[in-house]
Amino acid sequence: MKIPVTTKNRGFTLIELLVAMAITTIIVTVLVSITALSLDTWNRSRSEIRAARQGKAMIDSMAQDLESLVLRKGNNFEWLNAQSKPIEGPKGEDNPNAVEIFFFSAATDRYNGQIGVTDVDKGGDVSSIAYQLRYKDPIPNGTSDKAKTFVLYRKIVNPDRTFTSLLGQNKLDTAFVTLTGTGDDAVEAVENFVCENVYQFTVTFHVETTVLDASNKPVTKVVPISVGQDAKQAKEFFITGNGITSTYTGDLTADQLKSGRITTVEVSLTVITDFGLSQMRNRTFSSPEDFDEFIGKNSYQYSKMIAVPGS
Repeated sequence: MKIPVTTKNRGFTLIELLVAMAITTIIVTVLVSITALSLDTWNRSRSEIRAARQGKAMIDSMAQDLESLVLRKGNNFEWLNAQSKPIEGPKGEDNPNAVEIFFFSAATDRYNGQIGVTDVDKGGDVSSIAYQLRYKDPIPNGTSDKAKTFVLYRKIVNPDRTFTSLLGQNKLDTAFVTLTGTGDDAVEAVENFVCENVYQFTVTFHVETTVLDASNKPVTKVVPISVGQDAKQAKEFFITGNGITSTYTGDLTADQLKSGRITTVEVSLTVITDFGLSQMRNRTFSSPEDFDEFIGKNSYQYSKMIAVPGS
């Protein structure tokens, strides 16, 4: 008679468990790495798309305005006023990369775009326009520091108010701010919002003028003049009916600059990401070089050359 032999159920050995755990760990690590990389790529793509939209909105708006720039010669009045005015940024530190610009334009959105509409269009075709960059909460009466961002505003004054209050002024910026004041009519009113997270906003005027070459023969020369706080930039740039004046100290004399005309305007801006702005609020940078490197990694640059009517 045969007696059945029974065998005990064998479990995993310690070595087998260790091998299985090691393989599982490797697989999980790979999956986590792939997920983290995918999320980082997605966040960067999302930030770039958002920045591109912001940049396009601003540059397209300014391009339309400058393409219809209005200048008139033979008078003492100011027709364009551009100044570099540092603004307070996160943690109370100045942002030196801000320009305020005021000028006249035959803007297509005058009278709220209702050109030719009876009782709306008063018949004027020259509006005054201002662009300003501010660090503030774009929501009216907002006071939260966490909600503050670099906001670019565009204010247009319709032709009838422009004609009665802004044409024929010696200081266009002063007259503009006095006219619009504060509150709902101010440059910084919520309806004048163009885009946010604009850390840098600069303009470069390309001035064509006549100079003498080495043999004292007159030649045409085009000189770019950027408005900004750097030593090679001009803090102020004005166009009056008598010509161009500026704090520019480059190759041109004051007379050469005054007799020149602008041919193109280059608009440049840097749009910082939400992450970058958050870090600016909370992080301390060891040096200006460290800060510049940080901005370079967490922002996107956009620029456009805009041809303007002959001045």
